[in-house]
Amino acid sequence: QVQLVESGGGLVQAGGSLRLSCAASGRTFSSYVMGWFRQAPGKGREFVASTSLLGAYTDYGESVKGRFTIYRDNAKNTVYLQMISLKPEDTAVYFCAAASTSSRIVRDSSGYSYWGQGTQVTVSS
Repeated sequence: QVQLVESGGGLVQAGGSLRLSCAASGRTFSSYVMGWFRQAPGKGREFVASTSLLGAYTDYGESVKGRFTIYRDNAKNTVYLQMISLKPEDTAVYFCAAASTSSRIVRDSSGYSYWGQGTQVTVSS
């Protein structure tokens, strides 16, 4: 079992930056592929980013490529999402998730077994 707690959300102006953190419990953090997803009001959950077990591989949703960076610190049991050049359309609840899988990266939300409670990101225009 893994428990995930996100932090770092908030209100920011368009063009600004935020860094989200997701702290995981347990001693097996490095055995999970980690991902970030987001969900805006009235919309489905959208893939944002994923990172492999040791962080060597990453993948991003098209709408965030070049602006968001996912990275992890296995010594701290934490995965991060650095977001720059934020746009109003980035406004959403952001969730981190953990997947126990042989795949390097997981883009599909159904591949994740554990989810955090989410953190709100609001980008004003």
